[in-house]
Amino acid sequence: MHTAAPFFTAAPLVAAPLYSRRGTLLTSLVALVVVVVVHAFLGIALEAESVTEEITVGTVAFLAVVINNLVRRSSERLDSVREIAEAAQRAVLPEPPGRIGGFEIAARYEAAQRGAFIGGDLYAVQDTPHGVRLVVGDVRGKGMGAVSAVAVVIGAFREAAEREATLEAVAQRLERDVERRLGPEAEEGFTTAVLAELPHGDGIVRLLDHGHPPPLVLHADGTLHTLEPRVAALPLGLGDLEPLPVRAEERPFPAGATLLLHTDGLSEARDAEGVFYDPGARLAGRVFRGPEQLLPTLVEEVRRHTGGALGDDMALLAVRRPGAGPRGPMSPQVIGRLPSA
Repeated sequence: MHTAAPFFTAAPLVAAPLYSRRGTLLTSLVALVVVVVVHAFLGIALEAESVTEEITVGTVAFLAVVINNLVRRSSERLDSVREIAEAAQRAVLPEPPGRIGGFEIAARYEAAQRGAFIGGDLYAVQDTPHGVRLVVGDVRGKGMGAVSAVAVVIGAFREAAEREATLEAVAQRLERDVERRLGPEAEEGFTTAVLAELPHGDGIVRLLDHGHPPPLVLHADGTLHTLEPRVAALPLGLGDLEPLPVRAEERPFPAGATLLLHTDGLSEARDAEGVFYDPGARLAGRVFRGPEQLLPTLVEEVRRHTGGALGDDMALLAVRRPGAGPRGPMSPQVIGRLPSA
């Protein structure tokens, strides 16, 4: 005679990963009681096959409780790991103040993997006697090795930015420190980066590009310029292959303009058809009140472009020079590069 014992055997197993301990216990108890009652109603409670079914349901019910405990412990460990990762992000990549050295600042880190908090992308801002200095970079590689390299690069940058008189010297110091602290891993996990310096009181920005996506300048009237380097340096960690240092380039950065530095998680974000998100084309002709409005808008547009799934981590750093700036009619989708000096 066929009964519903297989169904009641499965019920505790279904409840184990979904319900609380109490819910799993209740489901298991109900399943066992119902099987016994059905067998008694049919008058087969003492038959060997029925007793075997009851023992099977009881055994599965016990295993379901064990599984539930294991799932809960795994979930608690995962929550703990996430809390540790979030704390690590705050320690390694603290969110900068909204104003540094008279400039308006905003930063954003978006991890490609849901539940992840930090990866190989980095940013840092330092106010120094030489001006506000910034770095945005991307360490090649993933996992804890990339996170360790991020910590090394940021630590070296903060020390060099404070002590070195020129942006070139900062870059050279970074190169030496990365090679010294990471050893052979420096070349395997090289870092692309853009270094920027905003002198106090001058309407310029000095830039050094180490194989990184170029920054953008959004002017107060909606005009946009891509700051392509005239000469790009090799990524940090590959300095032995390039004996001659590259000089920093000066570009206009007037009042009311916003400098946007980003990693390739922004410029290489793809939609379902494989079309890249083009920040220059998307932002040209638009006016934002400041970095605190620009970055959330970018993140929302990129997620919409990719259907909600990023292909790579994305670090964004925006800096606005205070002042009204030119406020004429909004320029229609103007995009280009600043002329060479």
